[in-house]
Amino acid sequence: MAEKHDSLSVSRRDFMAGAVAAAALGGAASAPGSPAKNLQTTGARMIELPPLPYGESDLAPHISQETISFHYGKHHKAYVDNTNRMVAGSELAAASLEDIVKATAGKPDKKGLFNNSAQVWNHTFYWKSLSPKGGGQPTGKLLSMVQSDFGDFAKLKDELAKAAATHFGSGWAWLVLEAGKLRVEQTPNAETPLTNPAKKPLLTIDVWEHAYYIDYRNRRPDYVTAVLDKLINWEFAAQNLG
Repeated sequence: MAEKHDSLSVSRRDFMAGAVAAAALGGAASAPGSPAKNLQTTGARMIELPPLPYGESDLAPHISQETISFHYGKHHKAYVDNTNRMVAGSELAAASLEDIVKATAGKPDKKGLFNNSAQVWNHTFYWKSLSPKGGGQPTGKLLSMVQSDFGDFAKLKDELAKAAATHFGSGWAWLVLEAGKLRVEQTPNAETPLTNPAKKPLLTIDVWEHAYYIDYRNRRPDYVTAVLDKLINWEFAAQNLG
């Protein structure tokens, strides 16, 4: 874990500004004093910020409470607020989050809504992909498939680490099921395997800078190693596999 020297600390003002900019992604940032709940109209379905599956400090020391506070409480929340604002009064006002993501994928005129709604979905999936009691290796059916499709668990772990550490720019590393086989893949920005009916996401690692920069600065590989060694939730992946 990186030591937090005063000279390297990220100021609250600068990081909150980054949260707003990241959340905008083609949509306006949340205006102070204008919570998404004020946009609710008859027949509308409000997209909600789901609770974390654990406490904000429960992933420490590998991911700090400060990181979770900004990542979940600022970035993720801003994506939720932007999504609700952008669908209000539209044909998607009553749609589920998954339906919004799928309906806007690949449509240039819906890019802002796709970016924000997909980031809501990706982040919710990411939180579930982590656990304070994570790490180790999968068991049962998932482990058998890992051994069949990758040779052994170490090879899968290496491929996930490489996909997450080497992805250029912001994005995600995923373990997915496709055509009956496990695959590791990368997606840029807000892109997600959810939009491909041939793929079933099993778990993900967020490699946007806001996921690790407070704790690890520019050392993304160290963040990825900590996630895979100590936090990755193989039980969640097994549940998704079915």
